[in-house]
Amino acid sequence: MTESTNTPTNRPPLPPFTHESAIQKVRLAEDAWNSRDPPRVALGYSADSRWRNRAEFLTGHSAIVEFLRRKWAKELDYRLIKELWAFAENRIAVRFAYEWHDDSGNWFRSYGNENWEYDEHGLNRMRHASINDLPIREQDRKYHWPLGRRPDGHPGLTDLAL
Repeated sequence: MTESTNTPTNRPPLPPFTHESAIQKVRLAEDAWNSRDPPRVALGYSADSRWRNRAEFLTGHSAIVEFLRRKWAKELDYRLIKELWAFAENRIAVRFAYEWHDDSGNWFRSYGNENWEYDEHGLNRMRHASINDLPIREQDRKYHWPLGRRPDGHPGLTDLAL
């Protein structure tokens, strides 16, 4: 649903997921997050979506947008790869890693797992994320594509041994 109209908006693929549709849903989420556009990312979540991100708990689009604005003000040159871990019915589990640097030029690779639950419209209504940050040297970075969507054919997490 959109907050302004409360009209259901389908965001295919819809549950129940197949292996192929779960992979597609993961890539669509990765693409949205790599846009670093908080309102765009929020469109993939239900108006009352509930999140746990590390130790922070959020509910709804406004909280999601504000959280993402703070996140990407701190995590500069953010590049993310997500990979399907498991799926069933309306749930998907992913593992992910993203690279970023702070305003002092210190680089990090953040690793984590997310559990997602979708409503009948294909909107994510629940997101649980556990994340750990590892300081890395700039020369140890593995994500070198231009900011934005990860190019087709770029290695994924398994291919990069992450």
